[in-house]
Amino acid sequence: MATATATIDLPASPDQVWRLIGGFGSLPDWLPFIPAGDLDEGGRVRHLTTADGKTIVERLEHFDDQARSYTYTIVQAPFPVGDYHSIIAVREGADAGHARVEWSGTFTPKGVTDEEAVELFCGIYTGGLAALEQTLGT
Repeated sequence: MATATATIDLPASPDQVWRLIGGFGSLPDWLPFIPAGDLDEGGRVRHLTTADGKTIVERLEHFDDQARSYTYTIVQAPFPVGDYHSIIAVREGADAGHARVEWSGTFTPKGVTDEEAVELFCGIYTGGLAALEQTLGT
């Protein structure tokens, strides 16, 4: 099993950041490479459309509003991995009024090396967190 992780520190309160990213259906609000998405099964499954028209289906596994985190798995995606589990969390930053966002995942590469799969997801997480920073205007 391989692991990828990215973090970013933002000059915004954890609550402000969580209001933007905490909804399981909120990815299109802050992630430009996911311009569209729909929720199904009472909000527990999201169907995402990538900028190039591909489909990703993910299932919410655990949601904790108080801890400002949720975990999810990939049901269907064009990625060369299986057994994908991810968590996104907003924590208190080192400075008062700042947030630290952590996005990580574990997965089993399929048809690629561990390093290639880790590089792919590190790029997705890092790019996503940079887009979050832009959306927040910080």
